[in-house]
Amino acid sequence: MYFDYFGLREAPFRITPNTEYWYAGGQRGEMLAALLYAIGQGEGIIKVVGEVGSGKTMLCRKLVGQLPDTIDSIYLGNPTLPPDDMLAAILADLGIDTPENGRQARLAQLNTSLLARHQTGRRVVVFVEEAQGIALDNLEFLRLLTNLETATDKLLQIVLFGQPELDAHLAEPSIRQLKDRITLSLNLSPLSESEVADYLRARLSVAGYRGPDLFSSALISRMTRLSGGLSRRINVLADKTLLAAYAGQTHTLTPAHLDAAAGDAEMQPQRFRSGLGPPRWTWLAVGLAAGVGLLAFVAWMALTPPAAMPTARPTPAPVVAPADRVAEQARQAERWLAAAAPGTHVVQLAAVKDATQAAVVMGSLKTATPRPVRVLHVLSRGTPAWVILAGEFPDRNTAQAALDKLPAAPASQDLHRATPFLRTVGKLRSVVLPTG
Repeated sequence: MYFDYFGLREAPFRITPNTEYWYAGGQRGEMLAALLYAIGQGEGIIKVVGEVGSGKTMLCRKLVGQLPDTIDSIYLGNPTLPPDDMLAAILADLGIDTPENGRQARLAQLNTSLLARHQTGRRVVVFVEEAQGIALDNLEFLRLLTNLETATDKLLQIVLFGQPELDAHLAEPSIRQLKDRITLSLNLSPLSESEVADYLRARLSVAGYRGPDLFSSALISRMTRLSGGLSRRINVLADKTLLAAYAGQTHTLTPAHLDAAAGDAEMQPQRFRSGLGPPRWTWLAVGLAAGVGLLAFVAWMALTPPAAMPTARPTPAPVVAPADRVAEQARQAERWLAAAAPGTHVVQLAAVKDATQAAVVMGSLKTATPRPVRVLHVLSRGTPAWVILAGEFPDRNTAQAALDKLPAAPASQDLHRATPFLRTVGKLRSVVLPTG
């Protein structure tokens, strides 16, 4: 959407962890080095704790990418697996697709596989994400896996990544043996204000930006309060702030753009308590929700010729935020989807990652676009997206004729698919995500 406008090659603030955007500040670099050293020692259980959105998955992926070639990594992302299924998942990652029946038989399979690797100079590390969701009995089972060893070496090492609730679980007396096995415990603290500034510059630079700082010190200060210093929230706010400025056709980011972004993302400032070292942030609900009409206004500005702009400020009228308006349109489209014939065809014009972008795309459609225009919240390539649909045709031939008259949509890296194509009601029903 706004990449060319700000001189970017790609989206700088996607929330999907991409190690090309690794940020070593905020003690992340030191933590990575400590984790690599601890894994190199090959003993004990390692624990990394951080708030939701603090960057645990990014750290995990960066760590896996820098492991020596002699270490095989196994990833467990589902904390609800029972022990037997955990064993099956570990065995599958080790190349054993047909696990034996029964826990003891699977443990024997695992031990045999680990010994074979040990004899060739290889070791195995299991990375467990969302560890705070693992039942206490299953945590104890993971500890027992670390008992697999030779006379001199452990055959399996475990790294736990979890939210602060993990520490509360580990305080339970019933799993004190696991806690005693932890040889390295790290806490992924939120970013300070100066680190947020560095973080924004670093990601913009990776995305190709070469101009002056886009985010002023005042904006960074407010963004730090709104985000609580958590990287995922920073990414959301920065992305929506740039989008709001783009909608208003200005390269100067203002507090109004940030406030619009915060309102659209339903974020409120986070308070923190001072202390030594990196700040520890506490999550408190404060105030009422921010005003949500501003982004609708700037989007309208982007679609209104300068000459048509009013010179006097009219009496403000109630407005609906773009995201809310799109959500209501999606609910209407869901009702249509449920009643329409499965063979009904539509033209998908675009798919964007959030409702605000969908509002901008829909507002920019030309009058020649087939009507009606609808928006749906669907699963696109495994990722939630808002798709913009045009027309309603009884068969494929009629729909294809309408599609042939449409020019290709402009390429954009914010779109999952930039070229219009045909879809059927039956297929859309299988991927639609209810908007509530």
